[in-house]
Amino acid sequence: MPSLGLPIYGQKTALETRRWKSIDELAGRADAEPGEFPEGAAETPAGFSRRGFLQILGASAAFAGLACKPPREKLVPYVRKPEAVTPSVPVGYATARSDEGYAVGLVVQAFEGRPVKVEGNRLHPASLGGTDAITQAMVLDLYDPARLAGFTRGGRALAWSAVLQEIAALAREHDKDGGARLRFLVAPTSSPTVADLRRRLLERFPKARFDTWAPAGGDAAQRAGAAIALGRPLDATFEVAKADVILSLDSDFLATEGEHLRSAREFASRREGERMNRLYVAEPRFSVTGGMADHRFRMRGAEVAAFARAVAAELAQAGVAGLAPLGARAEGEHARAARAVAKDLAGARGRSLIVAGARQPPAVHALAAAMNEALGNVGPVVRWRAPVLVDPQAGPDALRALAAEVQAGKVDTLVVTAWNPLHTAPADLELRKVFGKVKNSMVLALRDDETVRAASWRLAASHPLESWGDLRSRDGTVTVVQPLISPLHESTTEVDLFAAFLGEGERGAWRLVRDGWRSRSGAPPAPLPLSGPAAASNPADTNRPRPPDPFDRTWDEWLAAGLLTESAGRPEDAKVDPARVADALGKLPAPAGGIELGFAPDYKVWDGRFLENAWLQELPDPITKLTWENAAHLSPATARRLGLESGELVELARGGRAVVAPVLVVPGHADDAVTVALGYGQRVAGAVGQGAGFDAYALRTSDAPWYAGGATLKKTGKTTELAITQGHFSMEGRAIALALDHEELPRAKAELDEHRGEAPTILQPVDYSEKDYRWGMAIDLSKCIGCSACTAACQAENNIPVVGKEQVLRSREMHWIRVDRYFEGPPEDPQSVTQPLACVHCEMAPCEYVCPVNATVHSDEGLNEMVYNRCVGTRYCSNNCPYKVRRFNFLDYHGDMAPTLQMLMNPDVTVRARGVMEKCTYCTQRIQRARIDARVGGRKIGPDEVVPACAQACPSEAIVFGNLNDARSRVSRKHADARRYDLLHELGTRPRTAYLVKLRNPNPELA
Repeated sequence: MPSLGLPIYGQKTALETRRWKSIDELAGRADAEPGEFPEGAAETPAGFSRRGFLQILGASAAFAGLACKPPREKLVPYVRKPEAVTPSVPVGYATARSDEGYAVGLVVQAFEGRPVKVEGNRLHPASLGGTDAITQAMVLDLYDPARLAGFTRGGRALAWSAVLQEIAALAREHDKDGGARLRFLVAPTSSPTVADLRRRLLERFPKARFDTWAPAGGDAAQRAGAAIALGRPLDATFEVAKADVILSLDSDFLATEGEHLRSAREFASRREGERMNRLYVAEPRFSVTGGMADHRFRMRGAEVAAFARAVAAELAQAGVAGLAPLGARAEGEHARAARAVAKDLAGARGRSLIVAGARQPPAVHALAAAMNEALGNVGPVVRWRAPVLVDPQAGPDALRALAAEVQAGKVDTLVVTAWNPLHTAPADLELRKVFGKVKNSMVLALRDDETVRAASWRLAASHPLESWGDLRSRDGTVTVVQPLISPLHESTTEVDLFAAFLGEGERGAWRLVRDGWRSRSGAPPAPLPLSGPAAASNPADTNRPRPPDPFDRTWDEWLAAGLLTESAGRPEDAKVDPARVADALGKLPAPAGGIELGFAPDYKVWDGRFLENAWLQELPDPITKLTWENAAHLSPATARRLGLESGELVELARGGRAVVAPVLVVPGHADDAVTVALGYGQRVAGAVGQGAGFDAYALRTSDAPWYAGGATLKKTGKTTELAITQGHFSMEGRAIALALDHEELPRAKAELDEHRGEAPTILQPVDYSEKDYRWGMAIDLSKCIGCSACTAACQAENNIPVVGKEQVLRSREMHWIRVDRYFEGPPEDPQSVTQPLACVHCEMAPCEYVCPVNATVHSDEGLNEMVYNRCVGTRYCSNNCPYKVRRFNFLDYHGDMAPTLQMLMNPDVTVRARGVMEKCTYCTQRIQRARIDARVGGRKIGPDEVVPACAQACPSEAIVFGNLNDARSRVSRKHADARRYDLLHELGTRPRTAYLVKLRNPNPELA
């Protein structure tokens, strides 16, 4: 890797270090240099001449409103405004979503009763106000017209009342044998209400059993490791902000594992200032967490355990007590790294953290627990807690036992609420073949899938935003899950389904949840109504008067806050038993020879449950920038050895099982290893997921759920086009995404001064300093983890359409903010820099000079605005934009939307028709909303009052927005930071968005 040392005349400095986006670009291949626009990006659709296309587009000048498409139906205004609803004013409601069974606190904005935008709940310990791309996209799943609707049994449609009757009859049959032939296959959950229902079900059916299945594994390996080290399966929570030195053993804790939103926020808070933390990462695939590492050690997944033992041995050598029996000295290239890491950890006792990844075996987690205890990290940084999941065991063992019982004909009724086990179950269990032997297979699902098709009972599940429930976060904090909208389709919840087997299905989830918390809080029973039936199951039913309920106020406070205050559990005291850890480490098998096959949850579709979400399908992968499918990731060296290139189709095989997969060469991947993402290639898929990717589950077995040796790749002689966005733009050697070692920053001031400040100009710039507001943005590259939550949030906020794989291949994706990822250093072992980029709102904007119809103009506060109704689609502005952040909607990507999808649209933002240029507006609708609130209150807008969608979603707070004319604002302080620079400053565009150089904190011993 090139040295990033002192600037020396005649040599390139760290700021000038070459950064690249693809291996082809680094190699200088001619077809990898896209120039200003990729080939085909500016071409009109087939069948249209240039003149004819412009004639169609030019009609927008004659017919004002073409870009703002009104509904065809008659509109009826409000006559009587519903209570608590003000037209055009959003209302936020606190709720939560489940992340592998744990609560993630949310605040969802609703317009006229329609949930439109999801944000994080700043009061919730799991989110701290941040979100990820999957959370942002959950509203699209809510309104998807392809969702499963209604209830059927044997192809016969049933009303919910009929379902309750038939379940009651089924339950009476199982009463005869105590439920010996009744099984439940469920997803992990921390819901106290579900826990209570399951307890009561087992009281009624003592011989029944609940089995939990989670394809992505969750925290199962960590709990199993704790059981080895501590004697009981405890959960670990981390105070990442208190750790000066962090060692990640194949843990993507900033993006997918544990409380990743909280971890990202706390980690980023230590990436600036004098007390920067230092992150070491050992992993096989290049992950989001690996991209933030100060030192990244690439190795096969099965080799991580040996590296961890080498670090333990070096810690013991450095005098850290209790680790000598657990260590094993390393040899070769990792020995030096292990010594340096151990010395750094030993120097930060009580202020360090070792975290093992979900894909590592329990023995590695046990070793991490032992090292954390030996270093004094337990208490200040690491805390052990009793598991809050109802059933912490969610691995393949329970599924194997269930499959054996079904094969033996011992199961008459199987109730499935876990997501699509026929697709996700390990291939060696052959669950597909035995599932049909169950007489009554009952599946509760949000979408049609393979398990639903095979079931005799098909029950539509309510979306989380339509459901009542409750969940706990990892520290035990309780959140009541409240719906924002009545079910759009006939559907039910897991709470209602379990209650149906108890004969209480008519009570409704709301009453079950509320009454459960009434009893847990010690409140008196609910007072009876003054008239009518005993109680209304619908919480919105106000027609039946009843006396005041003292529990109402407490309940309302919980709902308003999004959590139950002081509901977190207390940390547990536990001590490591080194003998048990040593025994588990001794039983680890040696790494297998040949090519290692590794599996990983996908950053976008996770375990496959979000395959039908078009926003997520089109969202570029944070590392590879691949869209609309998965691929087999290989290192450059392994690809060369096998004679493979990106886009080649290979037969990927292991253990007599094979799939056909496209190759993707990924810089920084471990040699002699291939990584595949789970969730694609589903046998039953809708219009979005049909034909997307290959099924990696077909190669996954219960004995090797994450890593397996002996894989082979065989050429098929065929190729395919991969829709990758990373090659669409190039740095062309310019200073765009900048990174420095933190000690270099003072010496780089002169260089940075060349990339900021007022550039010489023959024009007279407009002076905005006397205005009340001068809106601007700052993006801190030290804090940006590249997760793309900002891209998904912008799409949800601004009604941005998807375009499909074919259009992405032509570089016509419509995202208003993209996250570029640049590598630096050799392709075998690079470092990375991620950079969100949207319209930078130039004060001297090149786009404005060339627009023939004055469609792109400046506001009196200096914002670069787009007047859609003027735009005739010449695209001159895009040609003249040096940042390439303007998007042209070549086709009518919205089309004729289904009625439910129309409910998805943000009413504050125009839904653009075909033929206009789109770009970031700094969420001007939010600025105007704040302006109205300020005028009503007779005040000025606060310095940090306006928060655009990208900044609000960012889990690491890398994006800051506000008033540059107010010295109190955070954005003003960021613009004055020593790390600040302007993109393409030499062009004199005077961008309102400033960037802060990414700082790294390398260990001098590993320089």
